[in-house]
Amino acid sequence: MNNSKNRLSIFVDGNNMFYAQQKNGWFFDPRRVLEHFNKPEVRLINAFWYTGLKDPQDQRGFRDALISLGYTVRTKILKEYYDDVSGRYSQKANLDIEIVVDMFNTVDQYDQVVLFSGDGE
Repeated sequence: MNNSKNRLSIFVDGNNMFYAQQKNGWFFDPRRVLEHFNKPEVRLINAFWYTGLKDPQDQRGFRDALISLGYTVRTKILKEYYDDVSGRYSQKANLDIEIVVDMFNTVDQYDQVVLFSGDGE
């Protein structure tokens, strides 16, 4: 009898999911994501959450809550960019590389991966 479970890793681009939920009028619940994948046939190996910060203390309570749920939280300070088309400044953390690096560094640990991006890139 084969009792092995599918090993799963989850990667969440928190900033992009935040803006996607605002744009689409729904709520992305980090707890429910983990609950959804809590199945007998699945063994959750990693759950990573990536977010940009205005300063190192930004979102401290939310980040602590994510950690208590079981997420590994990766952060990066936001940088300001000027958009020639709109003529406005925007802030971005550009965490795509960090997500890919973690995916590659843990690739031997999982059989399946779920990426929540909310981004078209």
